[in-house]
Parts: sequence; C-alpha cells; structure tokens
Amino acid sequence: MNFYNAILLKNNSFTLMNTPEENFAALGLNLPPAPKPLGVYKPCLVDGKYLYLSGHGPVQDDASLIIGRVGDTVSQEDGKLAAQQVGLTMLATIKANIGSFNKIKRVIKVLGMVNCTPEFEKHPFIINGASELFAKIWGEENGIGVRSAVGMGSLPDNIPVEIEALFELE
Repeated sequence: MNFYNAILLKNNSFTLMNTPEENFAALGLNLPPAPKPLGVYKPCLVDGKYLYLSGHGPVQDDASLIIGRVGDTVSQEDGKLAAQQVGLTMLATIKANIGSFNKIKRVIKVLGMVNCTPEFEKHPFIINGASELFAKIWGEENGIGVRSAVGMGSLPDNIPVEIEALFELE
C-alpha cells in the first residue's frame, strides 16, 4: 500500500493523507525555473536512496536572484521570505531531476547560510523560511530534518541565503 494513500485511524475517525504533490499544490506557490550550475558542480545527485542538493540561492519566477545582506539591505522578515524562495528553488531542482515530490521520503539534513552583518544573530529564524515550507509539503515528521543555520560574511552574487540539503528517497 502506498504510504500517502494510507488511511489513518485518529480519535476514532479516518483521515486520508495527502501526497507531497497535493500538499504543494494546496499552498498555491509557483516554482521558479530550476537553476543551472554557475560553476563546476552538479545541482543534485542521487546516490542509492539519497538525494543530495548542492547549495541553492533564491531564484525568482523570472530567473533573477534576490540579492542583499540581512541586517543591512534585507530585513529579517524579507530574509525569511528569501529562504522560502530558496526552498522553492530547491523544489524546482527536485521536480526537474526526479519528477515528483512524492519520490522524497523525508528531509534528512539542511545547511542554511545567511549573508548578514556581523551583529545579526537570528540565523535560525531566517532558515525557518525553507524549513517551514518543507514541513508543509512532507509533514512535520518527514519534512523536518536535522539542521544548521550559520552566518556568512558574503555569499555568491550577494544573495541573502544559500541552502543545501540531503533527502531520503522512497
């Protein structure tokens, strides 16, 4: 039986679980174009039951990048939105390379890097933008993995957030 079509008994009522694809569709968000590598690397790699995603930046629907530094030209709230956009960019890479979010069993590890001023201290809040998106797609149990959120003095092209991740495949 497909995990996502399983019927769960909870408080004496049955609940049909949605697939990650259905969860994403319900959010009403757009995927930007999957980015092409800007250097010598693969944006994603499947190794056995694992999918590795290289660092991704916040690509917008028109393929441009969100730029700026958190704590300077980018507010804390806009930094979190930029991290969500990075999450969407990562989803675009997943969709382009393996075809469906339903092929992902769970998020294992997220590394979020924030281009910020030396005084900025809320790195985890920023990276929550991507983590909350993943939790809405794969659920809290499978959409939240282990994570690091760190500040950086700069990031490529002056993007405010870069994120890499490891996923387990179905």
